[in-house]
Amino acid sequence: MVSKEMWALGANRSVIRDLFEYGLKQAAIVGPENVFDYSLGNPSIPSPDAVNDSIRAILDDTDSIKVHGYTSAVGDVETRKAIADDLNDRYNAGIRPENLFICCGAAPGLIAIMRALAATKEAEFVAIAPYFPEYKPFATCAGGKLVVVPADTEHFQIDLKALEAAITPNTQAVIVNSPNNPTGTVYTAETITALGQLLTRKGEEYGHPIYILADEPYRELVYDGVEVSFIPNLYKNTIVCYSYSKSLSLPGERIGYICVPDSCQDSQELYAAVAGAARAGGHVCAPSLWQKVIARCAHLRPDLAAYDKNRKALQEGLTKMGYSMASPDGAFYLFVKAPNGDDMAFSEMAKAKNLLVVPGTGFGCPGWFRICYCVSYDMIMRSLPVFAELMEQSK
Repeated sequence: MVSKEMWALGANRSVIRDLFEYGLKQAAIVGPENVFDYSLGNPSIPSPDAVNDSIRAILDDTDSIKVHGYTSAVGDVETRKAIADDLNDRYNAGIRPENLFICCGAAPGLIAIMRALAATKEAEFVAIAPYFPEYKPFATCAGGKLVVVPADTEHFQIDLKALEAAITPNTQAVIVNSPNNPTGTVYTAETITALGQLLTRKGEEYGHPIYILADEPYRELVYDGVEVSFIPNLYKNTIVCYSYSKSLSLPGERIGYICVPDSCQDSQELYAAVAGAARAGGHVCAPSLWQKVIARCAHLRPDLAAYDKNRKALQEGLTKMGYSMASPDGAFYLFVKAPNGDDMAFSEMAKAKNLLVVPGTGFGCPGWFRICYCVSYDMIMRSLPVFAELMEQSK
């Protein structure tokens, strides 16, 4: 026998992955130039040259046993120090290497944090729609429950009244993803400050801290001078989960970190619980080579010129056609209102023309769809007439 719950997760692929696989099959039939695949957030800008230079130098200059051997379970101290130094240089964050746990990308980091906080079977984690769909299986498999707050579809900030109504004595954390997937919206410092005040008040009411779980793989991907707050500086009970997948274009290497600042209530106990959860999940001692790369490259930032060019081309082109969308201040997504009001139907209409966009229903926000613009500029320009056809077809 197998677990029905795990079977369901394996047998029912995500809509995003299904669209991506469909695109690969269609490319083999009609040619890749005739498929406009906006489904998957796979970075399309190369890693900084220093990343590949570091790999070569590490392999050339470091003893092979040390390159490929185990590190400390929580991560190599040199790597943790480089990350702490970078955070402190940028945010005056007061982070020590001992606050950091190196993980195999953001996903196991999020699961470890949720498992660490799921003190009871009634534990609840709050997500703010639209949200990354994997939060639900992460919370469930951690032994908790995901509670979803409806989207503020006017500003795509946080509807604090709706959030307050969703918080219960079982609430352990509120997940904050900014810049956001799928909207590209950045939560303002005012929004985060008000959120922190709400959680402080509710934590005092219920007699236990309610943490912010800051999911931050897109922190460095912002445009037009928009600032992303380092949330622990605004709300002390914040746990950060970070991945280098987007900032250094390393999604396949699965490297990131968890940060449990000293400011967190019960920070040492919480850090130990995170380490224990990672141990139970088999995600300790992240890949040694990539830890060594991050030790040399934690200070690097992406060149966003190509993404920004894509963003502007799509935003301007779609707006002229009559589409409306969330303000795309960061990440590499546009979240667009389906002109016929039905995101699932619109996605199918687009799919019939080999234009692949992800319906917003899976993100907890029906009536909208997501476009990943980490693609070639040429593909964007060739796809615009198809968007125009779909707008006309939807009238």
